[in-house]
Amino acid sequence: MNKKYLVGISAIALLLLFVAGSYLYKGQRSKTLGFLAREQAELFIRPHSPTLGDEGARVYLVEFMDPACETCSAFAPFVKKLMAEHPGKIKLVLRYAPFHDGADYFVKILEAAKKQGKYWEALDIMYQSQPYWASHHNPQPQLVWRFLANSGLDLEKLQADMNDPALDRIIAQDLADAKTLQVTKTPGFFVNGRPLATFGATQLQQLLAEEIAAHYPN
Repeated sequence: MNKKYLVGISAIALLLLFVAGSYLYKGQRSKTLGFLAREQAELFIRPHSPTLGDEGARVYLVEFMDPACETCSAFAPFVKKLMAEHPGKIKLVLRYAPFHDGADYFVKILEAAKKQGKYWEALDIMYQSQPYWASHHNPQPQLVWRFLANSGLDLEKLQADMNDPALDRIIAQDLADAKTLQVTKTPGFFVNGRPLATFGATQLQQLLAEEIAAHYPN
């Protein structure tokens, strides 16, 4: 048999094995995390986790996010659009995975804003102004205060509340849960415990549609 032919067949076989292995891994991971969602729900939502949406929603969209992440910022309007298209059916849960250098700083701003009842307003401002303070070449975190000045927040109280040691524990807990759930990039999405195996807007929309259909059959 031709040597080149044998090499070609071997390469194809290895490729097929890789694809099959990857598919099985993703399937197994989805099953495992689905089990965790039922048996260890605290890995997905903690008492401190910010939530948005109806309390009676049957579909939980858990997002591990980083305030300095450009993709998180880009996906935020899309997530809100999906929630608006299915009123009362989706509950958004945010978890922190501040993988960018210095991103803890922005998490603490958000948590301090939460104490003033303006968490989501602060997050919107942070995402909208992100290009100004989160430049990868020249990050300038202090610039975010210029934009927060018009938010209605008490900035003096905000700066004081950022120093609460409890915020370090919140970040540490979320990072530990992210590690357990094998979140290595942001945003990391889970829908009722099912991971978004292949990242993309269409894939997220499909995963949500599947869970909505399963939990709202009529």
